[in-house]
Amino acid sequence: MNKLWGAIRGTLFWSYDRGSWPYDLMVVAILIFVLLTPRKWFNDEPQTTTAAAAARIEAMIQLVAQDDTAGTRTYRLSANVLPPNKRAQKPTPELEEETHQILGRTVEDLKGRTFQVRQIEPVHAEDGSVAYYDVSVKL
Repeated sequence: MNKLWGAIRGTLFWSYDRGSWPYDLMVVAILIFVLLTPRKWFNDEPQTTTAAAAARIEAMIQLVAQDDTAGTRTYRLSANVLPPNKRAQKPTPELEEETHQILGRTVEDLKGRTFQVRQIEPVHAEDGSVAYYDVSVKL
């Protein structure tokens, strides 16, 4: 019985000397686990945006105004583009970050460029909910 507990303790605390057969057996077991474990067990799927979804999001974003001398543009961003937990009645840092990411991913003129979200103005619908956001960016 002491031999069994000694083996369990040695395995849990990884106390075997490097190059010993128990050490090598544990390394092989870990490698088999890592290489043969199905990806779905860990919900490790790459998140890709389909072309249809990207086109649908792009249709919900419109260039409203552009001032080349000041280097600013104003985009009208539908509130439906944002996840429900990121929508806000007032501009917040989370809303600013989310709109920056969405514009940077979907607007061709902003892809790969550095820009700053200057101002976010929520525009309310008749029922009081936010219908869209006017987002001013500086290039």
